[in-house]
Amino acid sequence: MHVEHLLQLPSLDLTRLWGEPSLLAAEIGGVTATDLEDPARFLRPGEIVLSGLVWWSPDDGPAKADRFVAALRSAGAVALLAGEETHGSVPGAVVDACRVHRIPLLAVPSRTSFRAVTEAVYLRQWGDLSRRPTDHYALPENVRTELGALLADGADPGTLLDRAFAHLGGPAAYLLSATGRTLAATPDAPPLPRQRAAGHLRGPASETTRRVGAARSPYAARHLHVPVAGAVPPRVLHEMAEVLAQHRLPAAGSGGDGLLAVVRGTLGGASPRAALEACGLPREGPFQVVTAELSAVGGGPDDGPDAAADALAEALHLDGRAFRVAASRDEGAVAVAHGEPGDLAVGWAATAACAPGSVLHGGASGLLAGAGELAGGLRQARFALAASRTLAPAETRLTATEELLTLDALLAGLPAEVRAAYSAHTLGPLMAAGGSRRMLLETLETFLAHNGSWARTAEALHLHVNTVHYRVQRIEQLTGRDLARLDHRLDLRAALSCR
Repeated sequence: MHVEHLLQLPSLDLTRLWGEPSLLAAEIGGVTATDLEDPARFLRPGEIVLSGLVWWSPDDGPAKADRFVAALRSAGAVALLAGEETHGSVPGAVVDACRVHRIPLLAVPSRTSFRAVTEAVYLRQWGDLSRRPTDHYALPENVRTELGALLADGADPGTLLDRAFAHLGGPAAYLLSATGRTLAATPDAPPLPRQRAAGHLRGPASETTRRVGAARSPYAARHLHVPVAGAVPPRVLHEMAEVLAQHRLPAAGSGGDGLLAVVRGTLGGASPRAALEACGLPREGPFQVVTAELSAVGGGPDDGPDAAADALAEALHLDGRAFRVAASRDEGAVAVAHGEPGDLAVGWAATAACAPGSVLHGGASGLLAGAGELAGGLRQARFALAASRTLAPAETRLTATEELLTLDALLAGLPAEVRAAYSAHTLGPLMAAGGSRRMLLETLETFLAHNGSWARTAEALHLHVNTVHYRVQRIEQLTGRDLARLDHRLDLRAALSCR
């Protein structure tokens, strides 16, 4: 179905306010209704957007409308259908923004419900599907019609699976997350262990598993799986995957700007406990802050905060705690989890396996007693994340603050610029090029590694003890440190670790 087809439906009575013919010819991939000021993260390319324009008021300037429409363009939306009921007509600022960003704009009269638009799109899509070349295994016409109506009513994926396969005797079928976690299943389907399901997803392509639509990252992918080969004809499995692609699961764990304000500690005079409750988390602890960052290597997925938030959410789902996750360009991916941790490291590894071309780093705070400690928990988690990157730059790793038990691990969390400056300042001339300076640096490392033992240092370097004494004296002169003192030894040991 194309955008222009909506204008041809008398029952909807839509009006084109702006839209060039080439843009109106775009194919519709789905429908999303929203009144968020910035809905970009909840949209998928090819969708039309229904909005009652509740987010806009006559006192708002054109910038607000421009931000909203720009978000639609960045997400790949193909049209905006704006309701007239809230303001009596579509504001001119919205029309102008759609013209600037080249988003077709259709006005929805107050007598036409958004549900009617959604149902018209999905029923038309089923009609298009039924006319495709197919074999006798395609879903029956009455099943397609029923599923289209269920989609328009917002039915859950378990109901869709049940109704799609009922005419085949109700075989076991599952909707799986990227890690093999069961999101929905037919009523009589036995529990499917996640590890076994993950094995099916990692294995070669088969006629029992289909990917469901497109996802913004590998960590948010969904799959339709039927364990018994031949229980569902391949064409039916393919068509059912297309149905489920039109169903968007609730954004479980999404906390948005409210969560970021809590963990930043920028609530002003508002109560952190009330703000957490508004995000969908309990008012009382314990809590834990977890951060995530992706590094793309070898053609891996986008290393932006949204992909990292998808990975973080999937890992916390496997951990089994209630959580909320948010992401921004400034803050990256941040989550607040409630309760005692399960085995987050296992979930982290399972999630990272969804995208072999990327490295997933994470940092976790210690347990926090209450909402007032979340800002400090964010600082802990960020420090642990920095340590994770330093300790294993090319390997997936989750580092918790309680793991920072050694001097090397603690120093790993410092910013790279701070580490480099401290090392250069403390070691001074020993860092300069030249054979003699490198020799002194090697002597210092060996001397500290052997706890200041002259004899063992001499033995390790194959030197006379007097030579070691001479070199140590030279090191002390160049650095201004006395290696007989423990605190000075620690200074130099830290500087060596920071190189």
